[in-house]
Amino acid sequence: MYSPSAHTLTRMAEEADRDLTHPGPRRPLIGITGNYADDRLQLLPGYFRAIEAAGGVALVIPPTDRPDGRLHDLLDRIDGLLLSGGADVNPLYVDEEPSPALHSICPERDATELLLARLAHRRSLPMLGICRGIQVMAAALGGHVDQDMATARPEAALLKHSQDAPRHVATHSVATAKGSLLESLFGPRLAVNSFHHQAVGEAGPLFRVTATAPDGTIEAIESTAHKWEVGVQWHPECFCTAGDTTMQPLFSALVDAARRYGSARRFHEAHVSLDSHCDTPMVFSPELDLTRRSDVALVDFVKMREGLLDAVIMVAYLPQGPCDEAAYTRVRQTTASLLSEIEQRVAAAPGIALAASPADIRRHKQAGLRSVMRGIENGYAIGRDLSLLEQHRRHGVVYMTLCHNGDNDICDSARHSQTTHGGLSAFGRQVVGEMNRVGLMVDLSHAAPSSFYDALEASATPIVCSHSCCRALCDHPRNLTDDQLRALAQAGGVAQMTFYHGFLVSDNEGREATIDDATAHLLHAISVAGIDHVGIGSDFDGDGGVSGLASAADLRCLTERLQAEGLTDDDLAKIWGGNFMRVMQHCQDAARL
Repeated sequence: MYSPSAHTLTRMAEEADRDLTHPGPRRPLIGITGNYADDRLQLLPGYFRAIEAAGGVALVIPPTDRPDGRLHDLLDRIDGLLLSGGADVNPLYVDEEPSPALHSICPERDATELLLARLAHRRSLPMLGICRGIQVMAAALGGHVDQDMATARPEAALLKHSQDAPRHVATHSVATAKGSLLESLFGPRLAVNSFHHQAVGEAGPLFRVTATAPDGTIEAIESTAHKWEVGVQWHPECFCTAGDTTMQPLFSALVDAARRYGSARRFHEAHVSLDSHCDTPMVFSPELDLTRRSDVALVDFVKMREGLLDAVIMVAYLPQGPCDEAAYTRVRQTTASLLSEIEQRVAAAPGIALAASPADIRRHKQAGLRSVMRGIENGYAIGRDLSLLEQHRRHGVVYMTLCHNGDNDICDSARHSQTTHGGLSAFGRQVVGEMNRVGLMVDLSHAAPSSFYDALEASATPIVCSHSCCRALCDHPRNLTDDQLRALAQAGGVAQMTFYHGFLVSDNEGREATIDDATAHLLHAISVAGIDHVGIGSDFDGDGGVSGLASAADLRCLTERLQAEGLTDDDLAKIWGGNFMRVMQHCQDAARL
């Protein structure tokens, strides 16, 4: 205990200064929601002492009567969130009327914390809910909370869940679910304390139940979407206050997750991140507003902020159709309309800017703006008119995918016949030459191997595959073989890994792809092609999106995974756009307009 004297304060200041001159790893900042009663903000010491013992820094979050954009500002700064215990939640927030057994509510906390839980989930911010906190998580994210356990389950022989024993004493046991975080920390059973009359009745689709009491009461939940989100019904902080370290591993796990989250966030703050392919124009409609978080689009300007994505290439996608003049007239009009609509939506959005070069993206990031580039998916868009290539480049288009799922006048596709031309057609060679001349990147995703090798030989500048995966891990004709990856790298090109389930795992595996599979494809491509020739092209809104990488909001999670695999910031900067922008710059510098 420090004695209160000027000398003590001076010595403490000197010790703090030594920390600055000999810094260790940055301590994660954990926001803890404060309780509110008797017109006072309150927090029992167990919460912040447990966080500090785990190596974190605690920040108490007060409730606010205006839970607006300032919550985003808060979430921009913290590395983890702890939802603390307290009073019942007002049932009106979950469209219910109050049960007679409902206890006191704390209206000052409810709106703030329910919104905080939703916003933290969208950002994949590590989140721990304790007692009331687990109930807030469930209520905010699609689950259900029983207002009173005895009323909701009158037939059950309930344990005593509101103990009279001291708060640091365990009074009943819980069983943990196999494979859960709690099982890894505490084993199959542990003893807990208990102070509640409410409980989670249904975990909802975003959580699974990971601990139950002997009477069937839900005692813990964890994320089903590869996020660090844990809720427990008991009060682990009370054990810490009494000097019992039994529950400390839970707080250490939160702080460790927050440390990883903060490391990934700091990378994105310092480096440009680019997604080379999304099909969001496919879901454009009069009702879609990209400045608001959409339930339809996987890429919107809110999700870009949540996922710390600086730039995206939205493509005008043209499905393959007849190769005749009438069809070409229609497809040219569709292409022009889609490219124009992308431009209009960007122009109408604050904080977003249209980009046509790597320099534009870097300048926008420095100015605090996010960038949208434009591409064309399927050379069918130009018909047989080479002059359209220069026109598109002058209007800011940065690449064109030579074909889609079907042969066209330019080349054979990886899908369907693959035999129309035996690779690039004579016209296709003219297209590649003209793309080189005007500075458009040649994109060979969707191309047959014959078209791939022909274009690699014909192009005077490196080529890209804007959204492909590795055939060695998933035997799909759209994926790149190891030989293709090596040839692409030797020619200076880049393969951008995508998040489409069907390109990540084979149908005969009988399972859904996850962020684990996306990480595996990236690491395999790096091992074959080298770190200078791999990047990320999500294919969001074009069937891309898997658990853990469900939308642009989850992209920071991939950075965290890759950091855990040992990739450095320099490595990540290359994968997150540096390699792709290098090729883009080469193509634009070589242009002869």
